[in-house]
Amino acid sequence: MLFCISNGLVINPAQNTIEIQDLWIEGGRIIDYNSRKKNLSAFSEEIDYFDATGKWVVPGLIDLHVHFREPGFIGKETIETGCMAARNGGFTTVCCMPNTKPVVDHAAAVRYAKRRATKGNGVSVLSIGAISKGQMGKTLADITGMAQEGICAISDDGKTVQDEDLMRQAMLIAKSLNLPVFSHAEPEELIVERDIRLSKETGARLHFCHISTKASVNLIRAAKASGLNITAETAPHYFTMDDRTNEEQDTNKKMNPPLRTKKDVAAIRQALKEGVIDAIATDHAPHQEAEKACSYEDAPFGVIGLETSFAVSFTALVKTGILTPLELIGKMSQNPARIAGVDRGDLSVGKPADIAIIDVEKPYVISALGFASKSRNTPFKGMTVLGQPVAVMISGKLIME
Repeated sequence: MLFCISNGLVINPAQNTIEIQDLWIEGGRIIDYNSRKKNLSAFSEEIDYFDATGKWVVPGLIDLHVHFREPGFIGKETIETGCMAARNGGFTTVCCMPNTKPVVDHAAAVRYAKRRATKGNGVSVLSIGAISKGQMGKTLADITGMAQEGICAISDDGKTVQDEDLMRQAMLIAKSLNLPVFSHAEPEELIVERDIRLSKETGARLHFCHISTKASVNLIRAAKASGLNITAETAPHYFTMDDRTNEEQDTNKKMNPPLRTKKDVAAIRQALKEGVIDAIATDHAPHQEAEKACSYEDAPFGVIGLETSFAVSFTALVKTGILTPLELIGKMSQNPARIAGVDRGDLSVGKPADIAIIDVEKPYVISALGFASKSRNTPFKGMTVLGQPVAVMISGKLIME
C-alpha cells in the first residue's frame, strides 16, 4: 500500500530543504516527493492519505538522554510508558541512560532492555551502557560485551567518573569500538576541561550531556575550533529558565545541573544559535509525585520533558528568532541521529519513514494531567506554548494519529 502525507511543510535538515510537498511512503521507507500525485493513474495500489495542510512534517525526533527507570524503579516509569510519552512528544528514537537497578553494565542488561522495548509502541529504544561497574567509578564495565549487543554510547550518567585514569581507559576502549563517550560533567567546568583534554589525548568521540553554563560553552567552543571530535547537548529548562525562576524552591524545578544565572541562559541560547551546542535532549527523569512532595532539600533531582520538549523549544527558540525551523529540527533529529550513530533523522528518498507531523499554530497550556508518562514532575506546568505533535509514524506505520 502507498501512503501519502499531503500538503505539509516538509522540513529536512539533511538536505537543507523546507517546502510544502507530498511525501510518499511504501514498505516502511520514503520513496518519492510530489511526482506520484501527477501520475496516479499509473498506479493500481490502494493509497492512504494523511492531510498535513498547515502542519510541519519532520523527521521523527530523537532524544539522546532519557531515563525509563526499568528495571528497578517501575513506579516512576517503565519502558512502555516512556515510549508512550516519547510518541506523544513526536519522538521516534530515544537513548536510555544506564542508571537502572541493576545498572546496565553488562550484555545481559542490554538484551533485557531490547526485549522489553519490543512490547512497546514501536519507538526505538537504544541503550547507553555504563562506563564503570555499578556506576561506582572503580572498575570498567563490560563495554565490549555491551557493544556487541548494540549500545549506542557509554556513560556513567549522574555519577561523574572522577578517576581520570579510568576515564582515559574507557575512552580508549570506546574509540576502538567507535562508540561515543557521554560525559556527565559535575562539577561542570572542571570535568568539561578534563574530558576535553582526555579526548584530545585518546582520540575518542566525546559528547557532553546537559550543558548549562557559559564557562562550559566557552571551553567546548574552543575545543571544536581546534578540531576535536566533540559534541554537546542542552535541555529546554536550561534555555528557558534561570535560577530566579525558582525562588519559591519548587521541587519540580530541582534538577542536576541546577538552573543557572541569566547570563548562563543567554550563553546557552547563543551556543545553540552558533552550533556550539549540537542537540536538544530532555534528560527525562521521572519521579513519583510523593517523592517530590517534600522539602526542596529532600526532593530527588530530575524533571520530565519528553511530552513538552518540542513545544517549549519551538516557542522559546523559533518564535523568538533564535533558531530557524531547519536549525531546530536539526538539533532534535539529524544531529542526535549522527551522534548516536543511527540511520534516522532524514526524510530523503530511501530513508526509513520515521516521521512526526506537528501543529505549530494552535497555542495550548502545558498541564501534566494528560501525560502518558507515569510521572508529573514537569517544570513547565502552566506555560503557554505552540507545537503539538498530531501524528507519529515509525517505519511507515502510524503509531499516533
